[in-house]
Amino acid sequence: MGTTSVRDQLVARSVSARYNLFVGLGTALALVGAALFTYFARGEHADRAWHLFHVNWVYFTGLTGGSFAFVAVQKVTKARWSGVIIRFAEAAPFFFWPVSVVGFLLIFTVGYPHIFPDMHGLGHGKEIWLSHGFMFGRLAVGLSALYYLGFQLVKADLIPDMHDVKDAVPSERRGLYDRWTQGFDATPDGRARHEARIAVLAPVYVITYAIVFTMVAFDTIMALQPHWFSNLFGGWYFMGSFLGAHTLLALMMLYGRNEVGIAEFISSRQRHDLGKLCFGFTVFWTYLMWSQFLVIWYGNLPEETGFVFARLWGEWRPIGRLVFLGMFVVPFIGLLGVAPKKTPVTLGLFTAVSLCTLWLERYLLTGRTRL
Repeated sequence: MGTTSVRDQLVARSVSARYNLFVGLGTALALVGAALFTYFARGEHADRAWHLFHVNWVYFTGLTGGSFAFVAVQKVTKARWSGVIIRFAEAAPFFFWPVSVVGFLLIFTVGYPHIFPDMHGLGHGKEIWLSHGFMFGRLAVGLSALYYLGFQLVKADLIPDMHDVKDAVPSERRGLYDRWTQGFDATPDGRARHEARIAVLAPVYVITYAIVFTMVAFDTIMALQPHWFSNLFGGWYFMGSFLGAHTLLALMMLYGRNEVGIAEFISSRQRHDLGKLCFGFTVFWTYLMWSQFLVIWYGNLPEETGFVFARLWGEWRPIGRLVFLGMFVVPFIGLLGVAPKKTPVTLGLFTAVSLCTLWLERYLLTGRTRL
């Protein structure tokens, strides 16, 4: 198949794809979830409803930032293996970003008293740092900067392709393509300058991602039990989100390749590479968990061990076991060999287990002392 023929096929399929099942089912589930939340948030189970709302905010915010981070890392490392797969990672934040932003505003307005404990009596410095206004302000600035950089990076990566295919798009979408590609210089020098801009945006996003998501972890998870602390907790959260972005990408790729009609352009080697990344970051997530646990265990300080004890030996123990099995044991064994990474069914199965268990991990971390 010639290069021109491949390009023509990709152009035609990129502007004609429709994700009817994905968008339709997602919208229906979102409406059902919103209705159930509204019903329970107004009754005697309001605290419980807001807890679950908070879990979902932490989860989808992680997938939003993590998907941007996947794109940034691909650009920092100048990776070429991902090919058209990277477009699925770039699409994910467009769906989850509104959930993150709206959820953030609701949590720090209506939901704040239902989610966060009383911060009085923690000491002057800690009370100021964890005060409502200061926490809201720094997270609002941090998330705004993170999402701005992420969208600028994705937009910069899309513009050259949008410029090349805009003549083939339907008239109702032509305006968007014209706006985004306005001023783009398609000459070799212009494209080189555009690539240089991407080369700046990508590492800046990676650094901002680590800083902002560390704040998210400290302020919206660790602050739920303000007497407990772990210096490694921020890294555990943003690397867990990065792992979640890889597993989400695997599932979106397996679904989208048929929906878009590009299955022939996604090779078994690409699935293998993505499976290796999912496997590797699964091991790294476990390494961070063990590093955090070991220091707390040997330190044996009551203000540190209480959080861990409640989740490993207390009433949360069944959830803790499921998290360990779903985040490490099952995907580790399942993706250990070459064939499961290349085979769509097994790759989809084990990444789905990991992605679903990541939600359960967020549920475990944000829970208080009782289920």
